[in-house]
Amino acid sequence: VQLQASGGGLVQAGGSLRLSCVASGSNFKINDMGWYRRAPGKERELVATITSSGLTQYADSAKGRFTISNDNAKNTVFLQMNSLKPEDTAVYYCTAGGFYQGVAIHIRFGWGQGTLVTVSS
Repeated sequence: VQLQASGGGLVQAGGSLRLSCVASGSNFKINDMGWYRRAPGKERELVATITSSGLTQYADSAKGRFTISNDNAKNTVFLQMNSLKPEDTAVYYCTAGGFYQGVAIHIRFGWGQGTLVTVSS
């Protein structure tokens, strides 16, 4: 399964961006998708996750400002980021988990290549 993220860019504080990530491949079924980020000099951290049934989880830093959503038919996850702050500057990575056809074990499909979000003050 390959994950392709897009939508990053440069935005002023208070602005918005929408990230997208598409999972492609064959013989798999997505169970959950999510976004993590790695800021300069910091470790990668959770931003938000969503299951195929729509259950969501957010980091405290994302609550009230970011919204994760998905399109199951297109194996796509979105992250709408509003009221962006300079501290949101990071490389954002998408990830997905699920099952390969015929295998009843949940697998982490890996990480996308990351998309850079830069928020200027």
